[in-house]
Amino acid sequence: MSAARPPEGVRPVRQDGRGDAASAAGRGEDARPAGTPLLEVSGLSKSFGGVKAVDGIDFTLAAGELLALIGPNGAGKSTTFNMVNGQLVADTGSIRLGGEEMTGRKPREIWRMGVGRTFQIAATFSSLTVVENVQMALVSADDRLYSMWRRAADYRRSDALDLLDLVGMAGQADRPCSVLAYGDVKRVELAIAMANRPKLLLMDEPTAGMAPRERNELMALTKSLVVERGIAVLFTEHSMDVVFAYADRIIVLARGRLIAEGDPASIRDHPDVQQVYFGSGKTFEKPTAPMGPA
Repeated sequence: MSAARPPEGVRPVRQDGRGDAASAAGRGEDARPAGTPLLEVSGLSKSFGGVKAVDGIDFTLAAGELLALIGPNGAGKSTTFNMVNGQLVADTGSIRLGGEEMTGRKPREIWRMGVGRTFQIAATFSSLTVVENVQMALVSADDRLYSMWRRAADYRRSDALDLLDLVGMAGQADRPCSVLAYGDVKRVELAIAMANRPKLLLMDEPTAGMAPRERNELMALTKSLVVERGIAVLFTEHSMDVVFAYADRIIVLARGRLIAEGDPASIRDHPDVQQVYFGSGKTFEKPTAPMGPA
């Protein structure tokens, strides 16, 4: 008897919770986007004491793709995100960016490899102006040293203004960040993240605390950067309207294991995903109906 198959558009996930991205990477190909993946995550695991927060997950991400990482509370999203960013060291597995191993590197090293990040709570210097915040990011990107009391007000100002123009904030360049609306602060943070010309942008709950209109504007802006600049974006998000409106592809974690991956339409209709979000959550030990082909 053939095993149950996932809906059309959903990539098979083995019964142990791992997808087949690693085997595709081993063949030098990726079955989802054309070409070699920019980010390749293989066999990634992390435990805290006796609790396995992430359990052998695989996924890939291509340049020019917006990939959402979703799951209920405790699914392993933050742990996965922090391993990719270098804030946590994986117990096992590999994280490669453009074929170069990232596992075990510090966040600063990973940033210099071309990985930008925004945070759930926007991280800016409220005492500095908008443009000075971006200039400080450029100082860091260029590995320049400035005294803490010395302002970088003249350093690459035109480049900083270009980045602000990119996110629609050039008109507020000389305002203190402390007086900005929260949605505008998030735009400034995006400009800061772009200072090192990232290949990969990690966005942790990018629309948290934002009104619906602000959420859509920020994600539309992010989507345009993905398309125009060929940036790969991995983001976590609790607002499902944002996920299904803007993600090119979605991966779903639950209890540390990857249970589904596919395009938004197929993930929305996936029975195991629906069970995790709306049912009992006991979706993993199903000996009579495993995910994917046997």
